Amino acid sequence: MRDILDRLIAFDTVSARPNMALMQYVRDLLAAEGIAAVLIPDASGQKANLYATVGPEGVGGVMLSGHTDVVPVDGQAWTRPPFSLTEEGGRLYGRGTTDMKGFCACAIEALIAAHRRPLKVPLHLALSYDEEVGCMGVRSLVDMLASAPVRPRFCIVGEPTAMQVATGHKGKVALRATCTGREGHSALAPLALNALHLAADFLNEVRALQGRVATEGRRDGDYDVPYTTIHVGKMAGGVQVNIVPNNAVLDFEIRSLAEDDPEVLIAELRDAAERIVAPLRAEFPEAAISVERLWDYPGLGTPTDSVVVNFVKALTGANGTIKVAFGTEGGLFSTRLGIPTVICGPGSMAQGHKPDEYVAVEQIERCRGMLAALVDRLETGF
Repeated sequence: MRDILDRLIAFDTVSARPNMALMQYVRDLLAAEGIAAVLIPDASGQKANLYATVGPEGVGGVMLSGHTDVVPVDGQAWTRPPFSLTEEGGRLYGRGTTDMKGFCACAIEALIAAHRRPLKVPLHLALSYDEEVGCMGVRSLVDMLASAPVRPRFCIVGEPTAMQVATGHKGKVALRATCTGREGHSALAPLALNALHLAADFLNEVRALQGRVATEGRRDGDYDVPYTTIHVGKMAGGVQVNIVPNNAVLDFEIRSLAEDDPEVLIAELRDAAERIVAPLRAEFPEAAISVERLWDYPGLGTPTDSVVVNFVKALTGANGTIKVAFGTEGGLFSTRLGIPTVICGPGSMAQGHKPDEYVAVEQIERCRGMLAALVDRLETGF
């Protein structure tokens, strides 16, 4: 497993860059063991998903899912080489060790081990790209599985949960508000319509809606933030200080509980945008604030008493379940394909996306133990 992880970390698969070389390495590694893997390339041919199955055909098995892209290291003060695996003090350092090439390496190892066993239930491996930018790459793999004659029975997404069994995460919608005003010389600013001022007014509406949701909306105490959140992450506009800007853009997101419909919140914000600009149109007919949906992924809400939860708890020895703050492809597998899904993987997101990212060796060994127990169950059948 260490050799596999060492090779995976060495591939610089930041989301903005290709991952094809990594996928070809995995494909060739599996082929050397007699395992056929399918690559699903994107339109550019520079990125791909990978899907492989071992065991009997025509039967739905257990799918291990992981993403191969990582977040950038730019601007971070690393003290160890980010794209080289370093073991030190019981930890494995490198970009993606915890999020989530550590699990991917364990899953590849498990698939190879399972291929050598007389399985009664198959094991599937799904590796994807561009998860870090909205679970975008996995969608072509989801489309492939949607048309497959047999789908996996269960799915384990190996995002870092410290090997706890997670049954849920919030859904996410990324949005953009484009504010249109009228340019002018700043000496005559009151005669123009400042798009940044429109953006600020809209931002106030976003904050007001967040306040109402936080105090009056639904709550789920399993989350660190127990309510739906609305967050503005970027605002841009203007050219220079002596020009009244005619355009400004806000990028924002809604991370919603499973019980909340984000479309209701988006409709409220569009109504608020219209209230801002309607009184201005007599003088500035071009005044507008448009809200567009950029991308989204669904939340995950697997019942805690479901078969998949009890199955994975038995593999790990866990007694309870958790929910996680971050999103995964699990919501797509559950919502689009009806595959019962949980999240369980080595490490903690507290170590992810940071300089000197690491996963504890103990966590990797616990993951290997879970997957070894899984292969045993696939051999005996269930």
